[in-house]
Amino acid sequence: MKTGFVNIFGRPNAGKSTLLNTLMGEKMAIVSPKVQTTRHRIKTILTEKDYQIVFSDTPGIIEPKYKLHEKMMDAVKSALEDADVALLIVDVNENWQEVNDIFEALKLKVPAIVVINKIDRASQEKIKEAVTYFEEKTYCKKVITVSALSGINIRKFLQPILELLPEGEPFYSGDDISDLPTKFFVSELIREKIYELISDEIPYHTAVLVREFKEKTTLVKIIADIIVHRETQKAIIIGEKGNMIKRLGTEARKEIEAFLQQKVFLELFVKVKPKWRENEMQLKEYGY
Repeated sequence: MKTGFVNIFGRPNAGKSTLLNTLMGEKMAIVSPKVQTTRHRIKTILTEKDYQIVFSDTPGIIEPKYKLHEKMMDAVKSALEDADVALLIVDVNENWQEVNDIFEALKLKVPAIVVINKIDRASQEKIKEAVTYFEEKTYCKKVITVSALSGINIRKFLQPILELLPEGEPFYSGDDISDLPTKFFVSELIREKIYELISDEIPYHTAVLVREFKEKTTLVKIIADIIVHRETQKAIIIGEKGNMIKRLGTEARKEIEAFLQQKVFLELFVKVKPKWRENEMQLKEYGY
């Protein structure tokens, strides 16, 4: 049996989370057109009779500007340490030289497959040029071209990965699809709606803390806090006559119900915690 950790690295918005969701066949990581949506390392487990691959989505690689960013880059470092294979994902329309600099700076000690993504948005000529460019790099074992959004031939995609994985016993039981608690995914689905519905910089100033998660006979009761920096941000999230928070709650509840396959009662509160992104204790409390 082939088993191992396959960790996904790349710049913000290269399509790491979309790729992970496509490979798993369900939504495990939240996605948004905004950059820096992923803040945690999200492990998912793909088990078949002859292999178990533990995929990790990681935050987009950036220069840290505050403590939260540092925690995000720590997640990238931990994924570098236990990888058996690295998937280096690049948007075909990015600046390849800049991406290459980032990939080289990772100083990988494991084989890497470069995944050239968003090929549905580029000419055949450009795709060929990108393949040639990355094929010549010393860290690159193979190049795969995909459109994570439009779909992937999973068997074809997994084949080169399986060739590089060691043989061994599975790490997780066959039913597990992640090592993260359900509460984590619930808070992420709420956070995704904030990215979707609230404009400008506000999503980057918010965190979500699930305070209560109770499974009752007919439904799941969830109470969550949306944490912001300032009163003005709180006012925007609540909206005029509470319109925005209602909409946020309704849309998040639908996503959570689809994820849990159960009816959900969701209550949201907005709380102001100035400078939480720089506060070690608060970051810990919010799961960072």
